[in-house]
Amino acid sequence: MTVAVSMHQTTLMYRCHMPTRDRPPVPEFVRLAGHDLRWRLLHELAHSDRRVRELVTAIDEPQNLISYHLGKLRGAGLVTIRRSSADRRDVYYHLDLTRCARFLAGAAVALHPGLAHERIPTPRLVWPVRVLFLCTGNSARSPMAAALLRHRAGSRVEVLSAGSDPKPLHPHAIRALGGYGIDLTGHRPRHLTTYAHRRFDYVISLCDRLREVCPEFPHSPDLIHWSIANPTDADTEDAGTPAAFRRTAAELDTRIQFLIAVLNDPTQHRREPQ
Repeated sequence: MTVAVSMHQTTLMYRCHMPTRDRPPVPEFVRLAGHDLRWRLLHELAHSDRRVRELVTAIDEPQNLISYHLGKLRGAGLVTIRRSSADRRDVYYHLDLTRCARFLAGAAVALHPGLAHERIPTPRLVWPVRVLFLCTGNSARSPMAAALLRHRAGSRVEVLSAGSDPKPLHPHAIRALGGYGIDLTGHRPRHLTTYAHRRFDYVISLCDRLREVCPEFPHSPDLIHWSIANPTDADTEDAGTPAAFRRTAAELDTRIQFLIAVLNDPTQHRREPQ
């Protein structure tokens, strides 16, 4: 009995001398990503834009459960949706990696201020990579994406573009990339069959309609889809204007800077360094 009382008094004395702190709130990204299913959704969407049925197949969970957790991620602004241009009844889900980066940085600083860091500049590629961008007309999105990747990644990337229904290069696409110091005037539209037998490491579709008719390519390239609206027929008041093309170029440039990090990661790459 005496020992128990002594231990209780010692505990009280210790508690009195311990500094008291308010319980810190759990950072929102940690709370969201800490759930196993939501983490799997984030991981899947970090690779490619997806439809719900594709996420159901990839994650092997019921659709109502997938939709519920997608709603949580959308509510936090981490995931956005865009109605498919191929089937207006369908939608593509997209992970906003820039917002994820801000959330992660905030979570790190909440744990310790010494974890704050500046964003590392996008590195140049360390080995050759072959990338093909596809859209319907090969007149705006895919040539813009190819030129931006070539501009950002340097000579170690072989990047081409093509379309399922090639059309002349849009003059607003030329002007939009002029703001990045890129001359697009040398682009000549190509049909995707031109490269049907070429080997690529990555084939990236930028158009929902083209994705539905995209053929198989040899050597099993990594297939990625970016659901990006055609700046000439987007559901906006400024569709077809220079502003719409500048907005498309900005979205492509953001996605490409994150893509380069994947291309530089040896765990993601399919071929050995050369």
